[in-house]
Amino acid sequence: MSPEQKLKELNIQLPTVPTPIANFVMWRQVGNLLYLSGQGPRRPDGSIPVGRLGLNYSVEQGYADSRQIGLQILATVKQAVGSLDRIEGIVKLLGMVNAEPDFGQHPKVINGCSDVLVEILGERGKHARSAVGMGSLPNGMPVEIEAIIQVSTT
Repeated sequence: MSPEQKLKELNIQLPTVPTPIANFVMWRQVGNLLYLSGQGPRRPDGSIPVGRLGLNYSVEQGYADSRQIGLQILATVKQAVGSLDRIEGIVKLLGMVNAEPDFGQHPKVINGCSDVLVEILGERGKHARSAVGMGSLPNGMPVEIEAIIQVSTT
């Protein structure tokens, strides 16, 4: 089943791709690799959640935000190359978690993104990944994820 068909089957609508808040682009393609800028979670109204894992934000909330970012990543790919069917594979994710120094569940937070990518893309969604803690993230967001994606050139 194609990724586009899988989205329809799961009744998932991709979110709007956010506009960069500074002098950069959301994606840059080099050959068959698509490099995506880091994205934080956006609510349907465009707002950005604020929180710090291990202080005032739960792993479950972080997981849900990470899943939302996974959908935003797919929306960005679709904007960049026209169709999710051109995804050959998710190469690498870098997941950054706004966390207290003693917080150690970063992978559980970033699993939200990994899980939704595999749910929609199947084997093509499996990827290498890092999940790291940060002292802070822009605007106080709880999680930010960037990606490298292999796409077909035709």
